[in-house]
Amino acid sequence: MKLPDGPKTPSLFQLINWIARPFKYLEECAAKYGDIYTMRLFGFPPIVFVADPQLIKEIFSNDTKYFDVGRSNEIFRPLFGDNSILLMDGSRHKKERKLLMPPFHGEKVKSYAEAIVKITEEVASSWQVNKPFIARDATQEITFKVIMQTVFGLSEGEKYQAIKPLLVEMLEASASPIKSTIIFFKFLQVDLGPWSPWGKYVSNRNKLYDLLQTEMDERRSNPNKLGNDILSLMLTATDEDGQPMSDEQLKDELMTLLSAGHETTATALAWAFYWLEKIPQVKEKLLQEIESLGENPDPIALSRLPYLTAFCQETLRIYPVVLTALARVTKEDVEIMGRKFAAETNLIPSIYSTHHREDLYPNSKEFKPERFLERQYSSYEFLPFGGGARLCLGYALATLEMKLVIATIVSQYNLELADNKAIEPMRRGGTMTPSNGVPLVMTGLRETKKADLVAGQSK
Repeated sequence: MKLPDGPKTPSLFQLINWIARPFKYLEECAAKYGDIYTMRLFGFPPIVFVADPQLIKEIFSNDTKYFDVGRSNEIFRPLFGDNSILLMDGSRHKKERKLLMPPFHGEKVKSYAEAIVKITEEVASSWQVNKPFIARDATQEITFKVIMQTVFGLSEGEKYQAIKPLLVEMLEASASPIKSTIIFFKFLQVDLGPWSPWGKYVSNRNKLYDLLQTEMDERRSNPNKLGNDILSLMLTATDEDGQPMSDEQLKDELMTLLSAGHETTATALAWAFYWLEKIPQVKEKLLQEIESLGENPDPIALSRLPYLTAFCQETLRIYPVVLTALARVTKEDVEIMGRKFAAETNLIPSIYSTHHREDLYPNSKEFKPERFLERQYSSYEFLPFGGGARLCLGYALATLEMKLVIATIVSQYNLELADNKAIEPMRRGGTMTPSNGVPLVMTGLRETKKADLVAGQSK
């Protein structure tokens, strides 16, 4: 069974394009080859990229029947460990997902709302009038504090300060296209001691795992330290056979949550503030909607505002933080929508290409939140968190966090772009981030914030 057509350039050249200019490369491939084409990236099996919503629907709908996913994610094993849910398939994946699901859904997610608002206000309170700052640094500080609060129940203190620098350094290991090569070229993953990039990463990961182990041991020996946070829930969770997660499972899953759980949201928020300051009419419309709820609105009421929701959706559409959904590997020869794929074919739903289909999103390069008010998109047309059995576990927490951080800041602070330099998407490991982090400047407080400060001082 012949693979779909695709670029004919050498595989190393294709990989370099995929690392250095992925959005542009996806656009070029889609323009030349359409909704389905094959990339051949050096060091990887051929990958079939898919941007047809109907084909994506068939893939997501038949996830466990026709496809494996975990074994296509070997690239993540050195980063997140052998026991990350990203590497699991079949019954093991289903069991692990069931164990991890409760803290990220329903009422549990809503319980994090007030903490998100409080953390946002704490970080923003340090901004100084007319002193520029980098949006992504600020949003990463917010999302790190949120993940530490929700995962560990830690807001500050010795443990918090021990974990933070280790995780920051580990994330910085792939913070640019050049640094990202360490993920794609296995020969670069050689431990030559703490002065080598990979050696430093491994050293930091080992130190972080030691801290996680200490924290887990403490909570097990002191049940009164078990709280309402995700780690406490994971420590007490058992599968249908009554078995808890092993220490190695817990550490690898925590590593996955800590790395992926705040990095992606921080980037999405940085893009959000770029668009708010780039398009004043969008910001004004958003402010009017937020102010319609009156003073001190309930966080959950904020999260349900339609224009705020549409604004976040458009932010995630135009420059999706993650380029593709997770790859699906066919378990056997299959036929999908009249196309035949041999066993061991790698199929990847292309989030970026789907989000820029002109038949779905006219003038797709234009930032227009209204498109999400005018039309209901299916989960095969709008898929920033992937889909199917591999829908991102933390999507509900991530979207709640985006909405509350944006609403809290935009309603209390007047911000502007610090300069007019062009901002381009740039690879940061497996994500796409604003090239300069979005420099902002706070020009003053909004009237509601001033009134709050005056009221506080008069008490």
